[in-house]
Amino acid sequence: MLSILDRYFLRELAQTVAATVVVLLVVVAGSAFARVLQQVANGSFPASVMFQVLGLRTLDGLTNMMPLASFVGVLLGLGRMYRESEMHVLSSSGMGPRGLLRPVLILGAVLVAITALVSLWLGPWAVRTSDAMVAVANRSVIAAGLDAGRFTELPGKGGIIFVDSLSRDGSKLGRTFVATQSDSKNGPPHLKVVSAASGELYQESNGDGRFIAFKDGWQYDIPLGVNNWRQMQYQRNDTSLSNVQADEDDDPAHSKSSWALFQSDDPDDRAEFAWRANAPPLTLVLLLLALPLSRQSPREPKYGRLLLAVVTFYLYYTLLALGRAQIGKGHWHNEAPLWALHALVLALAGWMLWKQYSPRKLRAPPPAVPA
Repeated sequence: MLSILDRYFLRELAQTVAATVVVLLVVVAGSAFARVLQQVANGSFPASVMFQVLGLRTLDGLTNMMPLASFVGVLLGLGRMYRESEMHVLSSSGMGPRGLLRPVLILGAVLVAITALVSLWLGPWAVRTSDAMVAVANRSVIAAGLDAGRFTELPGKGGIIFVDSLSRDGSKLGRTFVATQSDSKNGPPHLKVVSAASGELYQESNGDGRFIAFKDGWQYDIPLGVNNWRQMQYQRNDTSLSNVQADEDDDPAHSKSSWALFQSDDPDDRAEFAWRANAPPLTLVLLLLALPLSRQSPREPKYGRLLLAVVTFYLYYTLLALGRAQIGKGHWHNEAPLWALHALVLALAGWMLWKQYSPRKLRAPPPAVPA
């Protein structure tokens, strides 16, 4: 049964953590939106799925955001209580470290469970769903910018295309008209006109190139300014759309399931699994580290301890990232050094908390001055 004090701590800290999550989520969404816009401009995927991909990638970003949000949220919540002298009053009333640890550990259990769910399952699922959505969209002429019943600029070719009908998935075309213009080095520019009874969109085996296969139609090659044009009847005629540009930052291991990573012997897969598995303990250690770092007097600067906490988090996070890199390079064969780092920081947090709540030694009285 929770006491009134436990419920008060849980309510105040949970509200602060939730507000911090919202703020950091906006920052992560803004960064993801800039990257998604860049990928749309590069042709990695069409703009029709931009917002769906943005939502899924923001969900994937929660893996790295939850530990920081939990750390900063608890730090700000307890810091406010210290500045308003609430914690000093509670301490003078007999509340020791156990009274503070109990609600923080309850909140930490919930946050660790959420972090584990996101890092081990929800984040990889979001990446796989995003990749599948992009792959399906790139196989559709609707996603490539074509629409039935109107003239549309042909992506990457500087021409126009008209389609009288489209299948529901956008892969089959009805009667089609295409006009493109190409420059010639040794002669006048050429206008290429293609008409077809039907068409179909397909991709190369590697998925990079996209083409439209026109069937049962005519092709006209007309040099501009010259009365010398050619007419050709065909059964099939292919023309290319803009290629799908691969994202240089994509990591194949990032989209794999955690179980597949656990069973793999590849260094990159082991590094990715170690990173996911270390997110929940990172959240718990940072929560406990926030307890001693949040202690301050009412006269201290409001965000002085926050700056110290951010620097501490940066050093901690950087060491974990270096450890992940060592696993990815094959220098470390397991994540034992990462767990040793968690144990070291946890011991540091315990020592700092014990120093704050340990009874102070009384000073010896000054020697009596002889009369």
